[in-house]
Amino acid sequence: MSEPRSPDGSPRSRRWLVALPLVAFMALAGLFLLRLYGGDPSKIPSALIGRPAPQTALPPLQGLVHNGVQVPGLDPAAFKGKVSVVNVWASWCVPCHDEAPLLTELGKDKRLQLVGINYKDSPDNARRFLGRYGNPFGIVGVDGNGRASIEWGVYGVPETFVVGRDGTIVYKMVGPVTPANFDSVLRAEIDKALK
Repeated sequence: MSEPRSPDGSPRSRRWLVALPLVAFMALAGLFLLRLYGGDPSKIPSALIGRPAPQTALPPLQGLVHNGVQVPGLDPAAFKGKVSVVNVWASWCVPCHDEAPLLTELGKDKRLQLVGINYKDSPDNARRFLGRYGNPFGIVGVDGNGRASIEWGVYGVPETFVVGRDGTIVYKMVGPVTPANFDSVLRAEIDKALK
């Protein structure tokens, strides 16, 4: 018995139509995998680059003192006239523990101010965290409900921003500060902002 023929007389056109859904699925799967694994998530572009830092005031971390004085919360006016490094962190964040010594080292640079935004954390745990590693921040604002972090465009902790002297965000690092990106990326961006 012979194969049924399509209206144009060729049995091949039917086989091609049967294979079409499989070909389409493979193409979509390939595109999905390329987008999923094809880039560095730390290089997610930020819509805030070149825009003023969010004008969100945050209360201080109660009980966090330096030289007997309460460490202040975040006042947006603090960004004017100084290069600032803003780090969004939490005591429950494992990579935040890894980056803490590098931020302590960065905090020794008197040319800039280090600002911490404590994200959805308990005050006791946040103070313990800073007590364990040392407090590199001159300003620590508490973002208890996460609203301020949304305004900063934070995807998750930790994230670090460089804010220029004019109060404009000039760089955003998604993920932890590591020995691999500390000098080559973060310090390079800070140096650009300081010029």
